[in-house]
Amino acid sequence: HDLESLLFHFMDEWLYAFCVEPFFIPNEIRITEFDEVNFKVKCEGYGKQWYQRRVRDHTADIQVHAWGATLQEAFEECAIGMFGYITDIEKVEARDTFTLEAEGHDLESLLFHFMDEWLYAFCVEPFFIPNEIRITEFDEVNFKVKCEGYGEPFDLNKHPQGTEVKAITYSAMKIVKHPHCYDVYVIVDI
Repeated sequence: HDLESLLFHFMDEWLYAFCVEPFFIPNEIRITEFDEVNFKVKCEGYGKQWYQRRVRDHTADIQVHAWGATLQEAFEECAIGMFGYITDIEKVEARDTFTLEAEGHDLESLLFHFMDEWLYAFCVEPFFIPNEIRITEFDEVNFKVKCEGYGEPFDLNKHPQGTEVKAITYSAMKIVKHPHCYDVYVIVDI
């Protein structure tokens, strides 16, 4: 135990606060107690809850980057991130439930098929768009997933049209495991 170790654990705890619900990101941190002898620190953070996803432009495509405390949460947020590019999901009401399954031969192919099944659910009747997805079964050994989406059929009179997503790709797909969370990266063709 030394000051370097204290700093490492201090930073790791704030990273953990960001990676698990409520996904808190501080814009200010105040140290309330600092004990250099016993290497302890107490502090308070002020900020807000953070979304677990973002969309980045990528030449002729977009990259959806999502994260969560578990791989399951990162998958859920990745699909919602894609739908957030298609329309403003804040305008989507959770009036209906849509259930689907996906499987793969490894985690990347499972992520690909999971995203592809959700895109397919949007592209055919009833043109379902969720504002929330919950994975009910996640089998990391046999690479299978069962999930439910909560939303409604897409309606141009209600939902603003964003950019059409044509396909999911394997290009630069990544699943990254960190000590307290997961990141997933998926490029979708627009």
